[in-house]
This record gives sequence, C-alpha cells and structure tokens, in this order.
Amino acid sequence: MDKITQDLLEQVAGLHEIPAGAYNIRKDGELYGRNVSANIDIVTKTDKPGIDIIIKDNTRNESVHIPVIIAQSGLKESVYNDFFIGENCDVTIIAGCGIHNGGKDASEHSGIHSFDIGKNSRVKYVEKHYGSGEGTGERIMNPQTKILLREGSYMEMDTVQIEGIDSTKRETTAKVLDNAQLVIKEKIMTHDKQLATTDFSVDLDGENSSADLVSRSVAKNESHQIFKSEINGNGVCHGHSECDAIIMDNAKVEAIPALTANNVDASLIHEAAIGKIAGEQLIKLMTLGLTEEEAEKEIVSGFLK
Repeated sequence: MDKITQDLLEQVAGLHEIPAGAYNIRKDGELYGRNVSANIDIVTKTDKPGIDIIIKDNTRNESVHIPVIIAQSGLKESVYNDFFIGENCDVTIIAGCGIHNGGKDASEHSGIHSFDIGKNSRVKYVEKHYGSGEGTGERIMNPQTKILLREGSYMEMDTVQIEGIDSTKRETTAKVLDNAQLVIKEKIMTHDKQLATTDFSVDLDGENSSADLVSRSVAKNESHQIFKSEINGNGVCHGHSECDAIIMDNAKVEAIPALTANNVDASLIHEAAIGKIAGEQLIKLMTLGLTEEEAEKEIVSGFLK
C-alpha cells in the first residue's frame, strides 16, 4: 500500500492497515480489496458501478468498511451502494471518501447510498470526506443518502468534512416509520473559496417516529455554506433541526429551515445560530498565553469536536 493510499484511508476510515471482518475498498474507480463474513455479504452490481451490502437478521456487534480513494487527477465517477440490513441487527458501517489531487484536472466522486433498515435494528453510519494534494484541480464530492427506517429501527449518521473539498452538495432523504428514530450529526469546515451545500429532507410517517438533525460548521475566508433542512411531520412524531455556524473573514452562511406539520400531534422544532467567535472567548484564551491565531484554532477545534 503506497503512502497516499495509507494517508487517505487513515483520514476517512481510521484505517492503518487492511481491516478485519467485512470490507470493500475502492481505489481510482476499481476494486482494491474485499472481504466478506458469515453474516455480511458484499456483491458487485452488474448494471452500474457499485455494490450491494447484505446483512443477515440478528447480526450484532459487527462492522463493515467501504471507503473510496481517488488519487488520479481528472477521475470522475458515480458509485451506487445499497445496504440491506435485516431485522434485530446492531452494526457499524464506516464509509467515506478521500481525494488526493496533484494535477490540474478536477477529480470528482458522487456516492449514492441507500439504506433499507429492518425492524428493530440499530445502525451507526460514519461518513468522512477529505481532500489533499498540491494540484490546482478541484476536489469535488456529491454524496447522496437515501434512508428507509422500518418499525422500531434506529440510525445514527455521523458525517464529517473538515478539510480539502472544494465543492460539495450533500443530499439526505429519509422515510421514518412507526417507533423508528433517525439521528444525524454533521460537521463541516470550509475555507478559501469552497462551497458546501447540505440538503436534508425527512418524512416522519410513522406513529412515534422521530428525527434529530444537528449541523455544526465553520466557514472561513471567502467560502460559502448553505444549510437546508425540511422535516415533514405526518403523524404523532417529534422532529428537531439545528444549525450552529461560526463565520469568519469574508465567508457567507445561509440557514434555510422548513417545517411542515400535517398532524395535530406533530411536534417540530428548528434552531439556528450564526455568528463570529465571541471576543471574550479569545481574550480568555489569550490571557493563558495563546496568540490570537492559536486561540481561534482552539475554539474552532472545540466547536467541531
């Protein structure tokens, strides 16, 4: 494994070597490595690029890694990964994409992931995006996530993008059925002239369904962030959407919430806060011996932790 591949895998999937258990690693548009387990199967699609990940009923305390690495300047791809999670499961799925662009042509990855989560199953889904390289070509990522949470199921989605992505449009749609729960935690940092758009749309269709969407972001330099969230309460449900952003330099941040209650017992809340780093925070840290730049870095790091 070359150093670029090692570095990217560490950043997006926390891997220092090929993992144990089920995994599928994709590099520069091709299969780099795969392993399956007794309870988790991975099958290559025959009609388009991508894989089916099939997790048997009652699979518990297992994980699957499916990172994507692009180290070839100018490569553009769309990959379709479908997850079929059985009933009564408890699994962790670690995805993510890393792009190293050392050339002048744009590199782009669009990962379209769909989840069908069986009754009473719990899924933790971790997706990290990262870019590196000294080339002038753009690093572009446009992830799409489609979620179906069946009765009594739970999904926690942690999505992180804190470095190196010039342009991203992140779309997530979900349908939440009876007694199911969706939790999404997003962390984004942009700098220079980067653009990041987040678009959440959740239908709370089931009785006692719920969704909690929380985005924390930092926008620096001339970058631009757009946060859109739509929650539709179609029954007895609870929905919460929150956008907290720190804005610095000449950046721009937009928060565009939408709540629709189609049932008298739908409880829906949105919170948004956009502002600069408070002066008293800087002063407090600077009295401890930090420079202003070091103090800002500490505050941003703590905010995105």
